[in-house]
Order: sequence, then C-alpha cells, then structure tokens
Amino acid sequence: MKKNKLLKSVFENIKTLIGAIILAVLIRSLIVQPFYIPSSSMEPTLLVGDRIFVSKYSYGYSIHSFPFSPNFSKKRFFFKDPKQGDLVVFKTPSDNRTDYIKRLIGLPGDEIQFIDGNLIINGKQVKRNKIKNSDPIRCGSFIFNSTTFIETLPNGVKYLASYNKDGTLQNSKKYKVPKDHFFLMGDNRDCSKDSRFLEDVGYVKKLNLVGKAKIIFFSNDTNNGSLLKFWNLHKSFRLNRTFKSLK
Repeated sequence: MKKNKLLKSVFENIKTLIGAIILAVLIRSLIVQPFYIPSSSMEPTLLVGDRIFVSKYSYGYSIHSFPFSPNFSKKRFFFKDPKQGDLVVFKTPSDNRTDYIKRLIGLPGDEIQFIDGNLIINGKQVKRNKIKNSDPIRCGSFIFNSTTFIETLPNGVKYLASYNKDGTLQNSKKYKVPKDHFFLMGDNRDCSKDSRFLEDVGYVKKLNLVGKAKIIFFSNDTNNGSLLKFWNLHKSFRLNRTFKSLK
C-alpha cells in the first residue's frame, strides 16, 4: 500500500514538472523571452549587462520562435510587418542559430548607403542632431572617441546612434534590400557586425526574425561587479535602467 502511494506521489510530481516545462516553453516560444546583452554593439541604447524581454508575437512565428529551431516549416505564420526603427532580435543568416539584436533600418526594396559618415536611405540623408553631453561609448574594453546623434528615420522614429570620429565605415557601397529581407544595424555604428557585412550577417530574411525588444527588466554593470560577488552588487546595479521601455 505504501509503495503504491509512493509511486502515485512520484507520478504526480513528474506530471506537474512536465506540465510546468511545457507551459514555460509555450510562454517562451509564443509570448515573451528574456535575452542578455553581451556586447556593446547597441550602445548607447543597450548596454552590456542589460536583460531584456522580447515579444515573440510581434512579427508572427517561425521555426526560430521555438527552442533549437526545429525544422518543420519554411513559412512564417501570422506574419506582421516590422517597422523601421524596431529593435529586432533575429537569428544570423550565417548559421541560423546565433541570436543578434540590431535596429531595423531598411525594408525590402530600400537602398542604404553611407556617404561621409551620413546615413542615406533611398537617396535621402537621414536627419540627425548632435547630442552635446553624451556618455562615453565603448567597443569591448575600449572607449571610442565618438559623437552621439538623435537620428530620425523617414517614418519619424527617433533613436540614439553613435559614430566613431575615426571610424572606418564612413563610406560604403550601396545596399539594395531584397524581397522578404531586412537591413539591420547596431546603434554603435563603428562597433557592430551587422547587415553591412554581407558575408557575416548580410540581409536578414523574414523567417529569421525572432521578436521585438520591449523592455529592460534588469541591468548590471559587469565592469563594476559580478552577480557572483554579491557583496559588490550595489556597485553594479543600474537601477535607472530597470523596467525601462525600449523604442
């Protein structure tokens, strides 16, 4: 009798655990997923150590909405068009596994180019206004001699973008965004591997879109402390970034 009760208890606990796992996978796949920012390619918008929530429903669903990208379909379901200026998480076209986050700059059919450090979309220069007092911009362990601007895309979306005064990406070829693809760049213009690097990232097809970044739910400065060194946490918390909405 006791053995039967024990087996029943174990079985019930296993069912509860499996149910919890299935629910967690569904939430992560269909509603929202947390991501960690490991690089400085999106400074000043996103900093190393930011933890963000990404909505999985913003652009519909594909195989990349699910863990390990199970190859059951080459279609995107309930697709919704992303907009210029969106902060997009996507799988890199080079391996279809690595998650990147960049800002969507070019839509299908758009022509993108840099001329003398200015961003040109469809032959028109993107309006930008210089920020007088901006924070230092990092690239890995280095601090760039950068200038930060408020850029305004053709659809009116505004965001911060930083340019290295001695950057090597002042001029570029003209990029023509193919059908069903998008052109994405980091806000830290001279410290970002993005669609400008056609062999490494290039144009991102709509199947590879994972979701849209919505909010920073936690942030700690890894240069001033580690989560493992709990006695130094007060030095690393960025409380002013907690629950910060992303645009």
